[in-house]
Amino acid sequence: MAEWRLGIVLAACCIASSCGRGGGSGERLVDVGGHRLFLRDLGKGTPVVVIDAGIGDGGDKVRPLQERLAGATRVIAYDRAGYGRSEPGPLPRDAGREASELRALLERDGIPGPFVVVGHSLGGLNAQLFAARFPGDVAGLVLLDPPPLSFLRGREFRELAALAARMTGEWQGAADAAQRSGEPEDRARAAFLAAIASEHREMFAASAQAADAIVGFGDIPLVVVAAGRENPAFGPAAGDYQRHWIEQNRLLAAKSPQGRFVLVPDSSHYLYLDAPGAVEEAVLSVVRRVREGRGVVGGTRIE
Repeated sequence: MAEWRLGIVLAACCIASSCGRGGGSGERLVDVGGHRLFLRDLGKGTPVVVIDAGIGDGGDKVRPLQERLAGATRVIAYDRAGYGRSEPGPLPRDAGREASELRALLERDGIPGPFVVVGHSLGGLNAQLFAARFPGDVAGLVLLDPPPLSFLRGREFRELAALAARMTGEWQGAADAAQRSGEPEDRARAAFLAAIASEHREMFAASAQAADAIVGFGDIPLVVVAAGRENPAFGPAAGDYQRHWIEQNRLLAAKSPQGRFVLVPDSSHYLYLDAPGAVEEAVLSVVRRVREGRGVVGGTRIE
């Protein structure tokens, strides 16, 4: 995945930029059972859109997308455990655990569902598990370039597995070193690095296994948006791997009778940064379909 381009310095900058900021009226910490998660709440209306970002990216990274969508409906973005202003959570950080924590966050904060869940990359794996395990809480699903399960499960492009393992090892090594330092700032960074190391490790284990077992998402609006630009970090296999990734996302869209596939040819993996208009339209198309199906217009139920 494109997240492999993240280095340890970038990861450290991410946690530094997310910590210590004052919260506004739409920002709060919510206890999900043993630790608290930070959320940002913008806009009004239903269905509520919930955004789960990719590995290494907290809620601040998707804030421009959240602000664009908040003109049309209520939008929640949050920091997973160990990220930004959220407290560390138990390990391992697999997609099933993170989906359950997201549900607890929404439930305990009293945010009304069912939701339109938007997941980017790793967040797309979490979103798939959320939709499969809590179908009554999901009105629609938007998956932004989720990683190909055939690769994560070791069925394709096995030559790239060493690159993934090396990235996991670097993150884990940095987490261990930060934990040993004893400085409060390093300990905060250690929790973040340990979280992303665990998330990345579980992408190729429990998270991929659970997502691969999902037969379908029921009859809900589903949009899968794929990036067309290959990642040079994958070396000679980059072109073939990108075509495979696109095809896997095309097949994923078939897991709902209302599924739709969208390819953005000139975008990198960070679709919401490279093609914000296309992502906004994908999400709002699902919001509109949910409103039409449930008799909801502008947040008001039409009886």
